Amino acid sequence: MSELKIFLGPPGAGKGTQAKKVALEFGLAHISTGDMLRDHISNKTDLGKIAKSVMDEGKLVSDDLVIAMLVERLGSNDCKKGAILDGFPRTLPQAKSLEEIKNKFPVSKVFVFEVDEEELVQRILLRGQTSGRSDDTEESIKVRFEIYSQDTEPLIDFYNQQDKVVKINAVGDIDEIYHNIAKHFN
Repeated sequence: MSELKIFLGPPGAGKGTQAKKVALEFGLAHISTGDMLRDHISNKTDLGKIAKSVMDEGKLVSDDLVIAMLVERLGSNDCKKGAILDGFPRTLPQAKSLEEIKNKFPVSKVFVFEVDEEELVQRILLRGQTSGRSDDTEESIKVRFEIYSQDTEPLIDFYNQQDKVVKINAVGDIDEIYHNIAKHFN
């Protein structure tokens, strides 16, 4: 059975950075739904064209498309020891869709990255300048925070009721944050 760990937090909280480090250290797959979507965009697939227009507005791609991609990805060989989900689930329906596959891929822990909004805006704008990501603009950041607040924050309560939440202070040195996560990774 391959356990799933979820990295949950607002845009720019450092989930992707930490997921890569933790996945490498513990031999797990790092699954970023955002990266999967951006791969489709760069390959100009039909899904990629749809995803690009939606993401450029700061909105989320439909649950059905994301869930189908995720289930397919979890069948890969590198997921046999488990996986870290980065950017999924983002909504209660997505979280409940994971419940449907919990016999094969149970969620064991949910790491909630906590960072104040002012710090996040600065991080995302800097990331947009250095990476060229078209969805890292002030306008789209505002929309993404609103969506996070209304759609994703309720997941904290959902997983808290299952006693799976570990809160992480995601401000500070990357290695210090990593060690704080790693000590809860059993």
